[in-house]
Formats: sequence, structure tokens, C-alpha cells
Amino acid sequence: MNRISQKLQEDKKILSIYFSAGYPNLNDSVQIIQDLEKSGIDMIEIGLPFSDPLADGPTIQASSTTALQNGMTTQILFKQLKDIRKSVNIPLVIMGYFNPMLQYGVENFCAKCAEIGIDGLIIPDLPVDVYADEYKATFDKYGLLNIFLITPQTSEERIRFIDSVSDGFIYMVSSASVTGSQSGFGNTQEAYFKRIGDMNLKNPQIVGFGISNAETFNQATQYAKGAIIGSAFITHLKENGSRKIEEFVKTIR
Repeated sequence: MNRISQKLQEDKKILSIYFSAGYPNLNDSVQIIQDLEKSGIDMIEIGLPFSDPLADGPTIQASSTTALQNGMTTQILFKQLKDIRKSVNIPLVIMGYFNPMLQYGVENFCAKCAEIGIDGLIIPDLPVDVYADEYKATFDKYGLLNIFLITPQTSEERIRFIDSVSDGFIYMVSSASVTGSQSGFGNTQEAYFKRIGDMNLKNPQIVGFGISNAETFNQATQYAKGAIIGSAFITHLKENGSRKIEEFVKTIR
């Protein structure tokens, strides 16, 4: 069974951390992944830097820009991660935009992910119907789960279609904004979390965008299986380098 699917079956709220590969320094990625697992994180999203990251807020955009300036590429990331499964057991997801994957070749990219031990992909700019028609068979061939995003504006029909072609979890964007742009959740967002929870989808939901501390983690997971922290962790890396990761995780749970 895919590691993501296994993890989702555990009787606990999932804490996932996102960081940009190659940030703060080009060769920090493996150490960050190892330290996150040692700190008790359940899942890690490894950001593949891209020059035009439409869904990302200023914090993650800046880290992505720095990573690109450091020399991070798809090939270098794959090289860095080639032995990651010798030391890390938790689910690993690559989050990136479709253009670098197209340039690499979608089948070649998926094959390399499977070889390394990547469990899933999050591709914000790959439409679900295009995926279902053209790429799902390739993802399935290599045992990769493709994770789709929904927002408060996504129609119920679209959400149910996403649910039907998904295996794993649905990435529930907390608001119709970019990452890192809010502090805390209001009644509108909590009603949205509850509305999606009440749809009884076959895939559990994990909330992203706006989670930065224990309070927002607990709010987000009241109706969802877990939550993802990105910008707050990037800020921690900016201020502390790749040290003190365990201290950051302890502020969440």
C-alpha cells in the first residue's frame, strides 16, 4: 500500500510540512527531511522550485527564488533524494508546477519518483479533467497518488469529480488566497471546513494555507484529517537555517 494511504489510516491528526527544495542552501534538503521525521512529522511536501509559482504567497515565492538562484533543478533534486529511503520512512510528496514535469517528460518524471520512493505529487496547475484523461494511467502505473486542491469556491460537482479520480487525500485550501496570507480562521472558513466534512467524501481532507501554530492547526483539523504548514516553516528556516526544527514542530503540537 502507498505510504500516504497507510498514514491516513492511522488514528491521529496528520501534520504535514512543506519546504522548498534547495532552501535555505542547495544541499539542505535531505537533512531537513531527516530532521522533520525525527521531530515527529507525519508527511513532508518537497517543493520543486519554479519561476512562476501562481499559488504561492511571498514567503514561499522568495524561498523558491533563492532555491533557483542556489542552482536547484529537477535533476539535482532527484540526485539528492536517490538514497532518501535508506533513512526516511514517512510519506514524501513533491509539490510543483506542471511545466518542469513536462520538460522532464511526464512518464520519466513519474518513473524517477517511483524509483526514489516518492509517494505522491501535488500539481496546482494540472486540471483534474486533463489528468483523468491523459495522465492518470501513468501515475497509477508508477504507484503515485495525485493530490488535488479545492477552495471555498469549488463547486460540489467539481469536488465530487475530484474525489472520484483521487486516491489518498484532498488538499483543502482554507481560503481563496495565496499561501501564507492569513492568521487564524474565522466563522466563514470553519463553516467551509464543516461543509466539506459533511459531504462524506471517500478521500479524507488535509487543510493547507494559513496554518502557522497550534491554534490554527487545531482549528483546521476539527473537521479534517490533518493540516499542512508551509510559509511558517519557511520563515523558521529563514531565521534559523536548517537548525532547531524540533523546536518549531513542538510549537504546533
